[in-house]
Amino acid sequence: MAFTLQLGAEAPSFSLPATNGQTYSQDDFSDAPALVVFFTCNHCPFVLGSNGVTRATALKFAEHGVRFVAINANSEVTHPDDSFAHMVEVMEKERFPWVYLHDKSQDIARAYGALRTPHFYVFDADRKLIYTGRGVDQPREIGKMTVNDLDQALTEHLAGKPVSTPLTNPIGCNVKWDGQDAHWMPEEACDLV
Repeated sequence: MAFTLQLGAEAPSFSLPATNGQTYSQDDFSDAPALVVFFTCNHCPFVLGSNGVTRATALKFAEHGVRFVAINANSEVTHPDDSFAHMVEVMEKERFPWVYLHDKSQDIARAYGALRTPHFYVFDADRKLIYTGRGVDQPREIGKMTVNDLDQALTEHLAGKPVSTPLTNPIGCNVKWDGQDAHWMPEEACDLV
C-alpha cells in the first residue's frame, strides 16, 4: 500500500488544536469549494522560503471561497523549534491567512502520508484528492521559481477543468517523526512520481 494518500481518495478526518485556541475539524470548512491541507512547520528553510507565495496563493483563492489548513506534525523532540508554543509565536508574528493546527500524535500526518514540509493536498467540494505534492518548483529560492503548481491546480479546478498535473513530488525537509533520526522517512514513503 502506498504511504501517501492517492488521487481520488477522500480527505482523512481530523480534529486538531489551533494556535488561536480553537479546535478544528474538516467539517469547519464544509462550505469551501476546494480545501487545501498542507503539512508545514516553523523552521524548515523550504517552508520559510515559500511562505510568502503560499500566503499570496491563499489570499488569491480566498476570494473564491477556497480554504487553507496548515498542519504541523513535526516532533518537537526532534526539532524543538516546532513546538506548539513556537507555532503560536509564528502565527502572532506572521498572521497567515490560514488556521495552523498541531498534530502532536502525528496520526493525521500518517493518515495523509505527509512526506515533507511543505506538502500540499487539494480536495474538491466532495473532499476527493485532486492534487498532491509541491506548492512551487523552487520553494527555498523563490527568485528561481518557474511554476506555482498549487496555483495552477486551483485555477484549473475552479474553471471546471481537470488538473493537468495532479501529482508532483513535494520539495522540502522530511517530516520529523517522533523517536526517529531527523532524516528518517518510512520505508514505503518514496517519491510520488
